[in-house]
Amino acid sequence: RQDQPCPSCTALLDQFDGAVGHLQAAGFNFAVVGKTVLENLITLGRDRGWRNMRLVSSASNSFKRDYNAEAADGSQIPLLSVFHRDPDGIRHFWSSELDFAPTEPGQDPRGLGTCETLWNLMDFTPEGRPNWNEQLQYGEACCH
Repeated sequence: RQDQPCPSCTALLDQFDGAVGHLQAAGFNFAVVGKTVLENLITLGRDRGWRNMRLVSSASNSFKRDYNAEAADGSQIPLLSVFHRDPDGIRHFWSSELDFAPTEPGQDPRGLGTCETLWNLMDFTPEGRPNWNEQLQYGEACCH
């Protein structure tokens, strides 16, 4: 059981929130599914300053397990899924699956690497990615 939000997932969602308004303007929908009660998601979103993302709870259903975003022991797996609606219904179109592949020695999983602006910006520098992990807070400074 995870009592706190995942710092990496939270940092990714911090980055996505700004893009969601653009996605919506282009005709796309975007939702974040979390395995906690909706009130917790709403509180997290408010605390982080998220303004654009639709937050959805899967606390009382098997959605995350059904789409391979939850392990048998209940631990959560980061996964980005795309669904498509047409006249015949809603269908699963794509999911990021690189987190299911083994990582190289000394490397973090990069299942959503192409979507992660934070890490991609670090990749542009001569030093590259530091031995560092996202945090929910950085000392007294907030990240948004």
